[in-house]
Amino acid sequence: MPESPEIILIIGAILILISVMISKVSERLGIPLLLLFLLLGMVAGSEGLGGIYFDDPLVAQWVCTVALSVILFSGGIDTEWKRIKPLFKEGLLLATLGVFLTAAVVALFSRFILQLNWHVSLLIGAIASSTDAAAVFALLRSKGIRLKGNLAPLLELESGSNDPMAIFLTIGILQWLQNKIDQPIEMILLFIMQMGIGLIVGWLISRLSLFLINRLKLGYEGLYPVLIFALVFLTFGLASLLGGSGYLAAYVLGLLLGKEDFLHKRSLVRFFDGNAWLMQIALFITLGLLVFPSEIKPVILPGLLVSFVLIFLARPIAVFLTLIPFRYTLREKTFISWVGLRGAVPVVLGTFPLVAGISDASAIFNLVFFIVITSVLLQGTLLPVVARWLKVDAPLPVNSQAPIEVVSGQGLKADLREILITPSSPAVNKAIYQLKLPEEYLIIMVLRDGEYIQPTGSLELKKGDILFSLSEEPVYLQAQNIINGVSTNA
Repeated sequence: MPESPEIILIIGAILILISVMISKVSERLGIPLLLLFLLLGMVAGSEGLGGIYFDDPLVAQWVCTVALSVILFSGGIDTEWKRIKPLFKEGLLLATLGVFLTAAVVALFSRFILQLNWHVSLLIGAIASSTDAAAVFALLRSKGIRLKGNLAPLLELESGSNDPMAIFLTIGILQWLQNKIDQPIEMILLFIMQMGIGLIVGWLISRLSLFLINRLKLGYEGLYPVLIFALVFLTFGLASLLGGSGYLAAYVLGLLLGKEDFLHKRSLVRFFDGNAWLMQIALFITLGLLVFPSEIKPVILPGLLVSFVLIFLARPIAVFLTLIPFRYTLREKTFISWVGLRGAVPVVLGTFPLVAGISDASAIFNLVFFIVITSVLLQGTLLPVVARWLKVDAPLPVNSQAPIEVVSGQGLKADLREILITPSSPAVNKAIYQLKLPEEYLIIMVLRDGEYIQPTGSLELKKGDILFSLSEEPVYLQAQNIINGVSTNA
């Protein structure tokens, strides 16, 4: 690794620029960005074209810890609370029992079929048990697909909340191997402590965050992201120091902030979305640099076998058993099973045995790395096909860009919302005043053929017009029903 700070900055900037540009490749070819970032890191590494030598798992783990805390917080704050609230039971069951069952099946297969040592088998099962929905939704968006019903919020909730369980299993097994845990009761107590402290710290800091954001009244808007950054790292560090799950605490902090109104909310959410992308790039490139491709060859065959079991046996067993109490169709359960895409967390967890100095740690890391690549290639590439085959897909709604932005303030519930005038809409060729829209529904602009029009009551609407309004959700839904010709009469 070059020591000159100038050289490091230049190399880092070039890698980030390439990462941003290859996103277009992902959009056009449907290749998951995760895979491209990892491959970029490998190409830049010591055995690739870049020739950057990096073999420090401790530094990699430190980078990944910082990155994951921001990624999980961003995922939490961007989650729509009202969508996931009705799905808490099945989401949390998938994130706990589902993860445990997945880990158990993979561990048993690794031990009795592949004849691996117990400690290797248990670690592979625990490390590979977490899923990554971010890659899933990115792929679906690139293909112009959304999911029907409650599938999207369920997968979103499971993905955000199952990482702490996988981390707990990995840490617990490592402590057992290091003779820090002797009895099963100690493992149960560790679980309660990890999850309990993580939840409590996340909730407490969320209350503190809301108070600070809304009451400090900082003179510079740019200081608010700095404030939240500090709170995210405080949450993670405090929870970890007290023996809890820092990752769970960061996610809970984001989730609880996301359901509340606070000053500059919209701009802060967008800011952290951009930072989450930066952290993902840094994380995957770092992990890619840590991999030596020559060391992956010996694990290809066992990696393929474990991947096959994980995709076609462990994940379906976990999903179908966990969702027995809930009313999901066979098609929906099958799709949820297929969406068990492995992502960032398994590769990050693969560094834990390296740092802990466990025997066969290098082989475990390489095996998990190969499993993730296989999962992304197979499940990720075929995801749109499977969604259409199972008929759980729906067209992605129009997502236009308004030329203005509404900044949320304390107590402000109105938001900038849009409605597309479809060819079948009764509003086509009618003036706005003829529609008898709610008085509270204020149309502030109309997008027509790429141009923005300031509307008046006499403006005649055309098919393809997009109406932008500043309104609260109940008023917006009422106006949407009128424009779409949906009757609300009982």
